[in-house]
Amino acid sequence: MVMIALGSDHGGFEIKEAIKTYLSDKGIPFIDFGTDSLESVDYPVYARKVCDSITRGESELGILCCGTGIGMSMAANKHKGIRAAVLNEEFSAEATRRHNNANILCLGGRIIDGKKAVKLTEIFINTPFDGGRHTKRIGMFE
Repeated sequence: MVMIALGSDHGGFEIKEAIKTYLSDKGIPFIDFGTDSLESVDYPVYARKVCDSITRGESELGILCCGTGIGMSMAANKHKGIRAAVLNEEFSAEATRRHNNANILCLGGRIIDGKKAVKLTEIFINTPFDGGRHTKRIGMFE
């Protein structure tokens, strides 16, 4: 089973907590790198923790939550080997795994609610990479 790294700032804290409940209920292992409250924090700190977990091989996938998901995706995509996608709907959650082999899902707690965050998480972690022609294209990112 895949290990999931979780991180959020204050803007994404509530949807991160909803995702944690889902993962726990499904028996999916995860590491929560924080934050642990609604108190204002700097999102790049948590993006780095999740990215480092993935690049070290400790986690296979990550989920980062902030107000919009955009800041987290920008911070995460600065790390070599990270392919973070900010998503708000189901089609993109599936497509980014199938075609882009995204390894981090970025969500916005001021854009979507916990129920939608869980649905996108479910799709993201259960959709395989298609490989084939997409492997070459991903190699062109580096």
